Amino acid sequence: MAEKNEPVFIMFSAEHFAAIIVLFLSLFLLFMFKKKFKIHSKKLVLFERLFALSLLIMELLYHAWLIRIGRWNLIDSLPLELCSISLIMAIFLLWTANKHIYDFVFYAGIGGALQAMATPVLDLSFPHFRYFHFFYTHIGIIITALYFTWVKGYIPTFKGIIKTLVMLNILLPIVFAVNYIFQGNYMFLKAKPVNESLLDILGPYPWYILSLEVVAIVIFVVLWLLFRDWGWGMIRQKFKG
Repeated sequence: MAEKNEPVFIMFSAEHFAAIIVLFLSLFLLFMFKKKFKIHSKKLVLFERLFALSLLIMELLYHAWLIRIGRWNLIDSLPLELCSISLIMAIFLLWTANKHIYDFVFYAGIGGALQAMATPVLDLSFPHFRYFHFFYTHIGIIITALYFTWVKGYIPTFKGIIKTLVMLNILLPIVFAVNYIFQGNYMFLKAKPVNESLLDILGPYPWYILSLEVVAIVIFVVLWLLFRDWGWGMIRQKFKG
């Protein structure tokens, strides 16, 4: 909760739209200059690891801030939210370039981070550190997934959707157990967030959890259809031949 004299985040405010603009501008620049990234491929590993370190440092600073102000606790500070898990996976992806990790970051990472960008569960606004942490890490997840798609040439597959769904459903009982033990609400499996979110239109508890599974499948399929390899290169080669 925001304390006295601290900037309170308001959804769809100028600060919110500014963060969304930064996201789309970053993705636009990444897409436009993806070929130049490939030209300097020998330097990409250094870039990837520096970006991974920046995400890790930002997350560590967030936890240090929570500890300093006395807000870190087992109820809501463990990295068990979907975007927290996606952030950890994105850091590992940047460091290892593992294609199995890519599947999770691409589907769960983009899906979760986009929803978080649209309806942030955030109490503090610009210029507070928490504002920068929230949007930097969520934008970082999306950029990581699309960097590996556009620059590194990784291709999302339908099999990747299945693997991501299996992993998420393996995580669910673990998070349920943690919520029960510590009386938490990680992944919003115990209750909906207080502020407006996608969950508000998915029915009451616990049915919105099942609805969320359907939404996840739809989002993952849409992402797959948008970014899958349609074989345009092969088609162009045939026409040239």
